[in-house]
Amino acid sequence: MKHGKDLRVGRYSKDNNYYFVTTNTHNREPLFLDFCCARIVINSLKQTDELEITNTIGFVLMPDHLHWLFQLNETADLSHAVGSIKGRSAKLINTQLNRDKQVWQPGFYDHNLRKSEDIKQIMRYIVANPLRAGIVKNIGRYSHWDCIYL
Repeated sequence: MKHGKDLRVGRYSKDNNYYFVTTNTHNREPLFLDFCCARIVINSLKQTDELEITNTIGFVLMPDHLHWLFQLNETADLSHAVGSIKGRSAKLINTQLNRDKQVWQPGFYDHNLRKSEDIKQIMRYIVANPLRAGIVKNIGRYSHWDCIYL
C-alpha cells in the first residue's frame, strides 16, 4: 500500500480534467458517523465549488473516508483542491468535537479519468459504496452523498 509521498509519484494535475479522489480519516476513525462532522465535509466540498476550484460531479462520504469525483478548474492544482477540503474540514471538525487531533491521513488516492471512461458509470460505483458496505439497503436512506446526475 502506498503512503504519503509515494502517492504523489506519477500524479498528474491538469485544468479541466476529471478526477476520482479517495481520502481516509486518520487511523480510519469513523468520524462521519457523527452527522455534524459529515455535513462539515460536505459543506467544504460545496465551498470548493463556490470558490471555482472544482466542479463536483458527485461524492459519497463513508464513515471513515471520502470518494469524490470532480472536474478541476484553472484556479488550483489537484493537491491544492484536495488540501483545501481536508484543511478546512479538519479545523471545523476539531472545533465541533472540542479537540485538537489529526483528522485526515496524509495524502490521497487519485485517478485521472481518461476520455474513454464513462463518468456516469464511475459515479454509480461511487454512490453504491454504502450499499456494498452494508450500511444501507437503499441508497435513498443514506444521507451523505450527492450526484449531479440524480
